[in-house]
Amino acid sequence: MKLEKSLVQRSHLYFLVFFLFMLWGFWLTYFVKIFEQENYRMHAHGITLILWCLMLIVQPYLIRTKKRPLHRAVGKFSYLLVPLLVITTLDLLHFRMTGNAGLKTLDYVFVALVVNALVVFLIMYGLAIVNKSKPTVHARYMLCTAFPMFTPITDRIIYLFFPSAVPHMPTIEGNPIVPIVGFVLADLLLFGLCIWDWRSHRRWNVFPFALLLLVAYHLSVFHFYKFQYWRDFSSWFAGL
Repeated sequence: MKLEKSLVQRSHLYFLVFFLFMLWGFWLTYFVKIFEQENYRMHAHGITLILWCLMLIVQPYLIRTKKRPLHRAVGKFSYLLVPLLVITTLDLLHFRMTGNAGLKTLDYVFVALVVNALVVFLIMYGLAIVNKSKPTVHARYMLCTAFPMFTPITDRIIYLFFPSAVPHMPTIEGNPIVPIVGFVLADLLLFGLCIWDWRSHRRWNVFPFALLLLVAYHLSVFHFYKFQYWRDFSSWFAGL
């Protein structure tokens, strides 16, 4: 099947699968313990992410069913939802770092994992909005907004259901870096989309760029902690 036909007919199913994996990853740590969370930040962050995932499911379905006016109306809601998603994510990150008596290597790694994922997400979303008058490009970039979100899901699934795999992960100063699984999965899927798009439409304008951006983000998680400017930024952020 051609890529564009698949995006029109099945994108909502792809995002539904992504949402089901999200439910699986967060079921035991959040949904089962929804009334036992530390404070409002967990709920604010959780609600915005759930709404974003639901919007990713609904929007391509509205296109498939030719309800374009409703699609545009829901899309305008993202102008509010995306800033809220960014704010609640940074607020939760700051809360988790507050009170640390001096940041350690894993703190610098974690800041890169979260902050740089947001940067990639915002670039993909921004490009999707800029190209909203070009449906095929818009749809591709919206699909790419899911890839920076893989690791919060894959990390929890591995720690909760496949803990025996953790000791086999690459390490930084002896600490296993479980996000490598989400990184590899996202990169492989995006590489597959590059090939599929080229073979279907001879297009080389969205997925390769997204893959380069995603790989740069993944490399930042493994290397930024070594640089003083990143340590200074992380310390500044934690001290806000």
